[in-house]
Amino acid sequence: RVVEIPLGMLLGFFFWFFLRYGFGGFYTVGPSERAVLTTFGRATRVDGQTTLNDPVSASLRDDERERYAYPQVRVIGPGFYWKLPWQRVHRVSVATRTVSIAYDPEVPDANNGGQVLEAVTKDQLNIGLSGQLRYAVSERNLYAYLFGVKNSLAHVMGYFMSILRDRIANFTAPVAPVALAAPGDPVADVIQTISINDLRGHLRDLNENMNVECASAAARYGITFDAALITSIDPPGDVESALAAINTAHNQVSSEIS
Repeated sequence: RVVEIPLGMLLGFFFWFFLRYGFGGFYTVGPSERAVLTTFGRATRVDGQTTLNDPVSASLRDDERERYAYPQVRVIGPGFYWKLPWQRVHRVSVATRTVSIAYDPEVPDANNGGQVLEAVTKDQLNIGLSGQLRYAVSERNLYAYLFGVKNSLAHVMGYFMSILRDRIANFTAPVAPVALAAPGDPVADVIQTISINDLRGHLRDLNENMNVECASAAARYGITFDAALITSIDPPGDVESALAAINTAHNQVSSEIS
């Protein structure tokens, strides 16, 4: 027996299909956005090209190049487009953003509400670091950002914090004579062995070193660090007062010598 489908139901289905997959297939990409189109979950790729063929991978070490070889995908720029029903659009903002160096995307309350990052110096002093980090999604490696890891920002912030803490724990300032200090001056010797004084005195070098260390983030995770700016390094309150007393004593000794 042949089942007849009512004409109204058939027309309703075609009308719904046109609205859902015809008219609803149009999409836009904003001026500060880029997009990647996937078909049945597979991104549209550039044949035979990987990130190893792109300058974005220039900062990778030789032992990292094989591990971070991502396919190059077709990047859709700003405009008005249409997609098929079985395709999906993945949009990302490529605008530069600024966050605290202590920001944790997965646990916003961590690190004193994302304001102070704790670290330990080489002389076992607990310090608090404050500053800002400018970053942007790398248009040259959208595959790593969209499909490489589950939460790219959380991953890359953890990567940045681990490198920074390692640098703090092993930071050694260049050896330089203390001005106007007499040979064997005990106050000058104490000042030269306090790591936080070295860190504060070479804050610019520390920032520049972090920029160099994180240069490969775009090739690894698809996020480019525009600049890392550590603005303050603070020890606990009782240690701060002790450091102030030491610095005052050193200034008095230098004054007497001069």
